[in-house]
Amino acid sequence: MSEPTVPEAVDDAIPPGKRLVRAGGGAGLSLGERLAAQFYRLTWRTPLHALRLKGRHPLKLLAAAQDPVLGCAVTGQAILEGRFALEGESVAMAETGPDLTGASAALANHYHSFAWLRDVAATGRSSECDEQLRTWVGHWLEAHGATVSEPAWNAGNAGRRLLIWPAYAPALLGTGDLVFRSSVLNALARTARHLDRTADQTLPGLERIAAWCGVVSAGLLIAGGDPRRGFGEAGLAKALSNAMLDDGGLASRSPRDQLELVTLLSELQAVYAARDLAPPEPVANALARAVPPLMGTVMGDGALASWQGSAPVPKHRVDAALTASGERLRALRQAREWGYQRMNGGQTVLVFDAAPPPHARTTKNGCASTLAVEISDGTQRLVVNCGGASAAGLNAVPGLAEGLRTTAAHSTLTLADTNSTAVLVNGSLGKGVDGVELDRQETENGSRVEASHDGYGKRYGFTHRRSVALATDGREVRGEDTLIPVEGRRKPSEPAYAVRFHLAPGVDADPTADAQGALLRIDGGALWQFRCRGGALSIEPSLWVDGAGKWHQTKQLTITGQAASGGATVGWVFKRAG
Repeated sequence: MSEPTVPEAVDDAIPPGKRLVRAGGGAGLSLGERLAAQFYRLTWRTPLHALRLKGRHPLKLLAAAQDPVLGCAVTGQAILEGRFALEGESVAMAETGPDLTGASAALANHYHSFAWLRDVAATGRSSECDEQLRTWVGHWLEAHGATVSEPAWNAGNAGRRLLIWPAYAPALLGTGDLVFRSSVLNALARTARHLDRTADQTLPGLERIAAWCGVVSAGLLIAGGDPRRGFGEAGLAKALSNAMLDDGGLASRSPRDQLELVTLLSELQAVYAARDLAPPEPVANALARAVPPLMGTVMGDGALASWQGSAPVPKHRVDAALTASGERLRALRQAREWGYQRMNGGQTVLVFDAAPPPHARTTKNGCASTLAVEISDGTQRLVVNCGGASAAGLNAVPGLAEGLRTTAAHSTLTLADTNSTAVLVNGSLGKGVDGVELDRQETENGSRVEASHDGYGKRYGFTHRRSVALATDGREVRGEDTLIPVEGRRKPSEPAYAVRFHLAPGVDADPTADAQGALLRIDGGALWQFRCRGGALSIEPSLWVDGAGKWHQTKQLTITGQAASGGATVGWVFKRAG
């Protein structure tokens, strides 16, 4: 099946020499902003906020939207057996109760969002299954329905519940227990009133978008909701405009966040469809714009690449979100602002991070990954980033999540064993890369991207430039890393550099006799030859975090040397032998 034509609105041409700048610098939230957010959350406990949540109890929903996103039956079966899991972390409900005591913040948010309802539904509808869902929702209502608190009622989780509960209304409301039915409907109404006041108070980005999606959903499905719908659509349009870059990518630059954005907008689109209404232009346009950048970070195995804390979300979840969106677009090769350059040749896919890290205000898991690459050969990954810094299960290993955010955890060059952008202990990013200069060329022989960043300029007096070329047939990836002296900057005495290529699980590496190359054997796949010049090659241990949040021991190719005052150049090539 041939790829559909990209709409005219999707323009992925990049002018030579374009400079991408991280607007506003790298500062995170100010102390005043953090205190204001904390104070606002404290107001949830006041009698005034409780009074605001009171109102008429709806007797029914105006429609039952169908969840457009297919869940995972394996995950759903585990939930039916009382075990909730997310990215390597697993808890038993019988041990934790409806508060999920002891669970990480990520797993707790997943639980309170009720996004897992679709996984349970994927096991197959049955009366026993519906009864179990009502039992869990009943437990949640007993524990959290009357008391507004974190994390159950944070704006993002509340918004997601207003999308997902109505999608499973036949299961939740199809009961003769009128008290339970009334409590569910009242909880939806109270949640909507809560978000009327709090949606715009949550942090900008994905969570604010989720909150406003919930407001719009309530306006569409709860009687008398036309004023709320109009209010919600205006708030959602503003939230989308503030969070999305010109090319459709989210400012967090996280592929996993992008997947969640597509999922949220697809769910909201289904709510409009349930009312026989077309979504307003800002919603429809945002969904159409969000899909191509997401597809641009999908590797040959159909799973996401590992960027900005994202684990490689598996193919079935990516496919489910893309199918739900209804958009039939091709991958965006050249995302101007989101920053990922996609190169295809034969069955080889290469994704190149050619932009500064995200603004510290937009992410808690930002990574110093500028100029890193990932490469896949068909359905087999070859070169990866360690990835997965945001995976819930990694919290059990002290320091691991922070280490995965470093430059050394990505397939790029590090200088003086430091990060190209500072990775701070509070989860934010500090000073470093402010801009990236980029040039891309397409010829009959293949694609070539050249980019440089200034992350080491002030500290060490060098600019890092990387050029990568992929042959049309995909059988050769040729690159060069250069440290260019910055005029007028004092340089340390020959700082050490290391160019790393982290290898995917299932890729074995054996050095060649001259110690300037390696043979790379992919389990069940092709043989690749690696050669380098300009440094000493070694094969060292590494690790990789999979889509389930579990880490695996792997290997890395490391080219090391010393940067003289005049700079240094390292050349390398991956060549497919089989």
